[in-house]
Amino acid sequence: MKQKNSKAINPSERPPRPVRLSTPLTHEVRIIGGLWKRTKLAVADKPGLRPTPDRVRETLFNWLGQDLTGWRCIDAFAGTGALGFEAASRGAKEVTLVEQDTALVAQLKRVQTQLQASATQVVRGDGVAALKHLDAASMDVVFIDPPFDSVLFEAALIAAGRAVAVDGFVYLEAPILWTDAQLESAGLTVHRHLKAGAVHAHLLKRMG
Repeated sequence: MKQKNSKAINPSERPPRPVRLSTPLTHEVRIIGGLWKRTKLAVADKPGLRPTPDRVRETLFNWLGQDLTGWRCIDAFAGTGALGFEAASRGAKEVTLVEQDTALVAQLKRVQTQLQASATQVVRGDGVAALKHLDAASMDVVFIDPPFDSVLFEAALIAAGRAVAVDGFVYLEAPILWTDAQLESAGLTVHRHLKAGAVHAHLLKRMG
């Protein structure tokens, strides 16, 4: 019995192989200075998660003066915790990292344990609500870095303006430049500003 001739399959005609879904891809950012200098933090591939770039963070902490010994800080939209852990690395005595996403909170707690970061507190919750619950003029630095497509900026700034100490700072990362006129309702004014790509980094101080 004759065998049928089999036709060779052209690779381009083969059906595509099924794609295996895996856990979200990650990349990393690093702590710039202080006790945990060069420590890498994992960044989950999540919508809206946009860690402060290394260059911007380096500039910010140059503005703040490098040594944050004794400072009280809150990272109201912590995400990867890059800002909060950077502050703790540079000597801040109390850093609260607030994050709403359950998976990111778990990651923040893993980093906290890995670093033995006793000065940090990881809180699952709403960043604006956390700012509103702070005592007036109780924070040396308030970090505000919500997702760029959120509507939280104005409410967060008003709450931060109340929470920051008279000689303290508010760091705002946003997709646009905020002017003194826009910040007036929060009682804040632009002290320093940097644009890096799509990021507008503002260091703000209380008015008057």
